[in-house]
Amino acid sequence: MITLYEHPLSPYAQKVKIALREKGIDFALKVPGGIGAGGAAGEFIEANPRAEVPLLIDGEAHIFDSTIILEYIEDKWPTPPLLPHTPVERARVRTIEDVCDTHYEAINWGLGEISWFRRAEGELAETLRERAAEQTEKLHAWLERQLGKSDWFNGASFGWGDLSVAPYVNASIGFGNGPDEGSTLGRWLARARTRESVALTMKEASASIAGMEVVAGILDQGLFKREYRDHRLEWMVKSGGIEVVLKGIERNNIRFTEFE
Repeated sequence: MITLYEHPLSPYAQKVKIALREKGIDFALKVPGGIGAGGAAGEFIEANPRAEVPLLIDGEAHIFDSTIILEYIEDKWPTPPLLPHTPVERARVRTIEDVCDTHYEAINWGLGEISWFRRAEGELAETLRERAAEQTEKLHAWLERQLGKSDWFNGASFGWGDLSVAPYVNASIGFGNGPDEGSTLGRWLARARTRESVALTMKEASASIAGMEVVAGILDQGLFKREYRDHRLEWMVKSGGIEVVLKGIERNNIRFTEFE
């Protein structure tokens, strides 16, 4: 049985779960202990020295990084294919994935820092929310251009491009930045949500949000450290939240990626 270490709110883990479910592959889910406080240990940290989810364990194969995991899944279980057939189309959907994994993820993550972890309040929080909304709108416009007149980002059928976008657009709805239901992107999301793989993954994420109500207090106690990886740090600084970063360093409740 394959084991996938994840957190239901991680868009990176969501991508992998959708891919496995699309291919009909059975797997067990685990949430690594201590990951939120930067204290992950055991099998998880031994297999993934970056201490990030997702991590896929398939026998002797221990694979981390969501894109590399997707490539492994596609190589080992090529049917049904999730990548388009032509090199140019494969490059296009991989580009979509990269944009969502860096630019889009950073926006939603930053909004989580404000809404769930209360890192900013008042005028600063409002400024960060406004900039996030502006940035999301631009990303949605870009995504609609990538979609064009097709039903799917992958082209004729649901695939790699679509599972790379769904977690981010779905999460943006919770922050008030989702696409209009009648827009090209909104209609695409409605189609994607009819797929069992997407619907179940989104349901797991929604159920997990309830537990986020207490995380601000845990953060203040120093029991939780949020990871400020490359694109997340860039987003917070460029969007006007440098004081959030400095305060987090001072209070020792943010962390940076370490290779254990």
